[in-house]
Amino acid sequence: MAACSAFTATATGAPVGAVTAVFFYDGAAPQSLPVVAGAAGPATFTAVGSGAQLVLVTYLNAVAAVVGTDSGTVTVNAAPAGTISTTLSIGVGGLVTAQTTLTCSAGLTSVNGTLTYTLPGGGTVTAPVVNGVVGPASLGLALTAGQLVGVSFTPAAGTCAACTFAPITVTVPAPLACSVVVIQPVAPVVVGQPTVVSAVVLCNGVPVAGAAVTFNGDGAAPVTVTTNALGIASGSMTFPTAGPVSLTATVTAAGTTCTCTNVVSLPVTVTVTPPATCQVFLLPPVAPVVVGQPTVVSAVVLCNGVPVAGAAVTFNGGGAAPVTVTTNALGIASGSMTFPTAGPVSLTATVTAAGTTCTCTNVVSLPVPITVGVGGPAVSLQALPSCWQGHWEHAPATPSHGQPYPFTATLKAQLTPAAAGVTVNFLVAGQPVGSAVTDASGIAILTTDLNLLQVQSGAFTATATVGGTPLQSTGTLLPCRPL
Repeated sequence: MAACSAFTATATGAPVGAVTAVFFYDGAAPQSLPVVAGAAGPATFTAVGSGAQLVLVTYLNAVAAVVGTDSGTVTVNAAPAGTISTTLSIGVGGLVTAQTTLTCSAGLTSVNGTLTYTLPGGGTVTAPVVNGVVGPASLGLALTAGQLVGVSFTPAAGTCAACTFAPITVTVPAPLACSVVVIQPVAPVVVGQPTVVSAVVLCNGVPVAGAAVTFNGDGAAPVTVTTNALGIASGSMTFPTAGPVSLTATVTAAGTTCTCTNVVSLPVTVTVTPPATCQVFLLPPVAPVVVGQPTVVSAVVLCNGVPVAGAAVTFNGGGAAPVTVTTNALGIASGSMTFPTAGPVSLTATVTAAGTTCTCTNVVSLPVPITVGVGGPAVSLQALPSCWQGHWEHAPATPSHGQPYPFTATLKAQLTPAAAGVTVNFLVAGQPVGSAVTDASGIAILTTDLNLLQVQSGAFTATATVGGTPLQSTGTLLPCRPL
């Protein structure tokens, strides 16, 4: 049977006069049971040890005198071997703390008792074991590296551990070493701009979380930050002058077995560069600039020669309304301005906002002189004579006043000089009735339905906008044939 399992023992063939049978097993409490018809039992015990185990029975008469004995054996399979694992750590003042873990393949719930630490010189420290769990134990001594500590487990009286635990010996380790390493900044370090600085804190190569680290560098205000779970502390520093800077990190507090406080990293040299230079170049218009006509204006924004995307650029000059546009991926901003008068004009471009390492805001381009011309021949719009006709087959014989009639009108207008693709809007009696686009001859034709009141007006109006200039003309609207 397995160790720590329950078994029963029964005695038969008791001698004459026996009234009580006392069962004995491996140090367990004796069990006294009555003898009935020459038999006694069963008595229940927990199997311990290993191999053949002796069960002894003593028979007593009515005056408790021994009148006979008997015995039997039970075979017990030994409990599996468990393991004891202990880690020693050196804390403040060199005092040693032990942390022990018990493992048992059959489970730990039956493992209760005492763990004993045997110290150099013979002293002992004990720690309770409850369901296989042992808490940290301070050994109370400042031991030195290389000394030995014995560790053994003793089951509690009356218990049966599911595993056997062989004693072990552990060696006091060398004191833990704390190290702080500054990580070289990966981004360019620029005067007056925040720079991310980082350091890692290790205790014998293991990251130290929650340590306070202070960064110091020539001329920059010190900054203190806390390490994360990876032992990394990251903060921001701003360096006031250009040139080489010596950067260090110092641990000012750390809750760890290492003595980390006041540990300083090796210095790291950081090169601080001057601020980047922002430039705005205004590009001269490539097409002729004409009064009253939209003109494309462009500028390019560069940071140390690299295009700046997403910068807001405002164009000003020549009495035209300012226009603000945003640079594209090539750093180019293009907008449209309309100049109201002819003559020389000075045009500038100003960066009003830019998310870049350069200080671009309020940087103004050099002025570019341009000449605004009066343009080509005047453009005119003429409403051509137009007519309407009625769908008489649908009209009532005596229409009432105000009743709409279905009339179809063909409205025409001509743009001079001829230009195709210009939208002409038509109005009758002050109401919009539709629009048409000019053809290659500059003529726009609209066919639309009108009501009685509209055809009675006898006129229509055509409007269009060319080169920013609004045009308008009124023409006659008569029947297409006599009534």
